[in-house]
Amino acid sequence: MKFKINRNQLIQGVQGVMKAISSRTTIPILTGVKMTVDSGGMTLTGSDSDISIERFIPAEENGEINLEVQTPGSIILQARYFSEIVKKLPDETVEIEVGERFETQMRSGASEFSLIGLDPEEYPRLPQVEEQNVFSIQGDLLKMMIRQTVFAVSTSETRPILTGVNWSLEDGQLTCVATDSHRLAQRTVKINSNATELSFRNVVIPGKSLNELSKIVEDSEELVQIVVTNNQILFKTKNTLFFSRLLDGNFPDTSKLLPGDSKTTLVLGTKELLQAIDRASLLAREGRNNVVKLVTLNENELEISSNSPEIGKVFEHVAITSMVGEELKISFNAKYMMEALKAMDCSEIKILFTGAMRPFLIEPQSGDSIKQLILPVRTY
Repeated sequence: MKFKINRNQLIQGVQGVMKAISSRTTIPILTGVKMTVDSGGMTLTGSDSDISIERFIPAEENGEINLEVQTPGSIILQARYFSEIVKKLPDETVEIEVGERFETQMRSGASEFSLIGLDPEEYPRLPQVEEQNVFSIQGDLLKMMIRQTVFAVSTSETRPILTGVNWSLEDGQLTCVATDSHRLAQRTVKINSNATELSFRNVVIPGKSLNELSKIVEDSEELVQIVVTNNQILFKTKNTLFFSRLLDGNFPDTSKLLPGDSKTTLVLGTKELLQAIDRASLLAREGRNNVVKLVTLNENELEISSNSPEIGKVFEHVAITSMVGEELKISFNAKYMMEALKAMDCSEIKILFTGAMRPFLIEPQSGDSIKQLILPVRTY
């Protein structure tokens, strides 16, 4: 194998697949990045067996030549060293040549590196995905959906199914739900494609996979194609394939957790409430469970407070746009509440309370495409 490649293109490609490569893998060959070149371009592959990323660099794009191939072929190079070397090479062009026993020469300007490669035939095959359940979604919307749900996944392995986000598609509406049993985040979007006849349930994508996917997808209106199978999901962008395994097991039915009515409904500014809780949590962090208390004072105002016996107390008054129903006293985890508010993406929110010890629901003041449910904390 012998070829020349634009260094910036190679850096971008390697960085794209590095997100799937883990140094802690039990399969040594997966610590490497696989490179395959032919007359059409270069394909880079990285995998940790849970996530696999394939990045394609075309030989020519928009009249620019990225790659000149003299001899096609494949090689696997240690990802950690290869990525660091490529970033620090002096010239705009890199020449790579693979000799006997997979010894690989890299030349750029006055620099020359020799790396010991691995047999590409030993690299695991990427999943073969049948493209039957396929739909598309805008990249910026996909990133937003991930951001508004993935923070609520469980970090505990005692219930592995809760470490993922549950996706279901029905009647052209995609619903994403995450819960760690103390809180719940739900986002629904209409899919504007030919997916109206497509439906699936209980597709649970690991939170780790979605976090990595979010770093790769561009924040633009460009469509991302999504292919769902029994145990894999594939996200396809212009030059990238992102595979993730799906979690086994049944995600709990969370629809029954969302309250249908409320005893107290508050409408108020998202930013004002977030900032007040943020300040109150400065003292709450030192106490038990990072607890903050909310008390309605009248129809126009509520009080946010926290008390840490060793440090002190804090009281915040926040204006309310409207209040309907009974007066209320409730305590909750400040971190959970702040993460929920940051995910709302609206200037005003509606909070529906059904009692001091019942979960409360946060929604945008207009619409219900985002729902955040938080379990209160008993403080007495």
